[in-house]
Amino acid sequence: MVRRHDDDVDLKDEATEETEVEAKPRKRKAVTRLVHEDVGEETNGTGEGLQPVDPDDETSSSMGQWLQMYEDSLKDLEEGEIVRGRVLKIDDKEVTVDVGFKSEGVIPVEEFPDLEGVKVGDEIEVFLEKTENQDGLVVLSKQRADFVKVWDRVKTAADNGELVEGKLVRKIKGGVVVDLYGVEAFLPGSQIALRQVQNVDSLIGQLMEFKIIKLNKRRRNIVVSRRSVLEEHRAKQKSEIIQELAKDQIREGVVKNITDFGAFVDLGGIDGLLHITDMSWGRVSHPSELVSIGDKVRVKVLSFDPEKERISLGMKQLTPYPWEDVDKRYTVTQRVKGKVVSITDYGAFVELEKGIEGLIHISEMSWTRHVRHPSKVVAIGDQIEAMILKIDKENEKISLGLKQIEPDPWLSLDERFPIGTRLTGKVRNLTNFGAFVEIEEGIDGLVHISDMSWTRRVVHPSEVLKKGDKVDVVVLSIDKDARRISLGLKQVSEDPWPTLAERYLPDMIVKGKVVRLLDRGVIVDLEDGLEGFIPLSQLGIEGLKKPSDSFKPEDVLELKVTRVDTQAHRIILSVKAWLSDQDAASQAAFQERFKPQPSATEEPAAEPVVGAEEATDAGTTA
Repeated sequence: MVRRHDDDVDLKDEATEETEVEAKPRKRKAVTRLVHEDVGEETNGTGEGLQPVDPDDETSSSMGQWLQMYEDSLKDLEEGEIVRGRVLKIDDKEVTVDVGFKSEGVIPVEEFPDLEGVKVGDEIEVFLEKTENQDGLVVLSKQRADFVKVWDRVKTAADNGELVEGKLVRKIKGGVVVDLYGVEAFLPGSQIALRQVQNVDSLIGQLMEFKIIKLNKRRRNIVVSRRSVLEEHRAKQKSEIIQELAKDQIREGVVKNITDFGAFVDLGGIDGLLHITDMSWGRVSHPSELVSIGDKVRVKVLSFDPEKERISLGMKQLTPYPWEDVDKRYTVTQRVKGKVVSITDYGAFVELEKGIEGLIHISEMSWTRHVRHPSKVVAIGDQIEAMILKIDKENEKISLGLKQIEPDPWLSLDERFPIGTRLTGKVRNLTNFGAFVEIEEGIDGLVHISDMSWTRRVVHPSEVLKKGDKVDVVVLSIDKDARRISLGLKQVSEDPWPTLAERYLPDMIVKGKVVRLLDRGVIVDLEDGLEGFIPLSQLGIEGLKKPSDSFKPEDVLELKVTRVDTQAHRIILSVKAWLSDQDAASQAAFQERFKPQPSATEEPAAEPVVGAEEATDAGTTA
């Protein structure tokens, strides 16, 4: 038998289908016939019946007459008719029906919209599709019988454009099945409403009015539209509202759609745009912060173009303009509280009230910290207190200060940390020229590279300190206007040079270990960080152009003290002066050991500035 699918809906033009039907032989108009199990009791619509036959008559003539009457009764049953039959059996899948033919017919239970109301023994009307299929069964259809019975009613409604009422039964692929006068019609998803319905399941079971938009009798297809009904109703409302709509009107509407730039409001048949800038005097990041789809809102008509049917709406225009008397509510130096609503690279905006915002510039956030970005100090949503620095009513600007809430610590810094004060701080950062040490929260002082060691020539602060170290320092100077503090690391201990001048006398023989090679000489370590300098001319190698050609770090050299400069904190040394006191064998051994071996790839280290007097003194001593 033929089984129909719920989504087997044909939307082919009805005129095309009628052409196809006319090309085929026309069948007799469907009539309803009642056939009982006892063939001798068949009746038709006229009430005329067959003469009774005694099946027990064993004469051949009587048997032949009985068979003839049975055959004649079957000839009156033709395919394409509605007949009445009796329900013999009902199971989970099929309903077996006897229509008085030589075999029963079965109908899928899906064709019975109210299967609970059907029971064995009931007489029902069915459509005879085939008198016999390949299995020898009668092919019947309950749905087709229902369809034929209501066809004329549906056809008349479609021709006259009348509305029909139906019930949404179930959701299928592409739309919804509608119960229309007992037969199934198809409601496409695009025809359910004016806009796409997100939850179709919520509509199941509802009664609605529809318009018939497609019919196909041969395929038993009925296509209906709810959207057409709503569009006609909307067009009527739209025509009415256009006649009465005017600028500055205050109307009520329903939020129909939300976009990034605003919301569309249905005023009753026609939509208006409520732009995001007209929603509130305050800052609005997205329209969904103020309205949701389906909300009823009061709006003011800002402009209306009847020809293009464009309507601009506003909500904030229904409330007073907040900047009108802002200078009466706020004054300079006044402390105010607000919420951080936006952060930029140059500052943070604080909402003082709806429509009134002030800017805290990044330079006004801290007395002591160098704020790289406002987000390091405040976050969106923070409730903060600030001071009003300036009010510009015409340009709708208010300047705020955050640091002004607290006293300026730099004003009393010299009182709390006099020159010469020794204190402990934390190394916050290292640069090429020194290290920044935090002496109290938010206040850093600079230890210059020249103030890190009495005895060493420090090339980089990392040779002495590392980030995070806690060190003792001495306050050397304070500049409150420039907000600078100079600190000293070496000043924590006494200057050792007066004592060193007494220990390292001229012509004294010492040993030194090479620690750094420069362009103009070599630096050696004499003892525990005490460094001395050997000029290039005093290295004892004739014609030497670069110290790195002969010497390398960790080499130990015999030296003679040339001079100790206690003011410049320098000890000048000479290998050449020491060699002059040695015998020829020792001099030859030295020359062989440190014979120049130029290297094209090796570069000597950068040399710090050495005073001219060093070279002069070294040369004189030599």
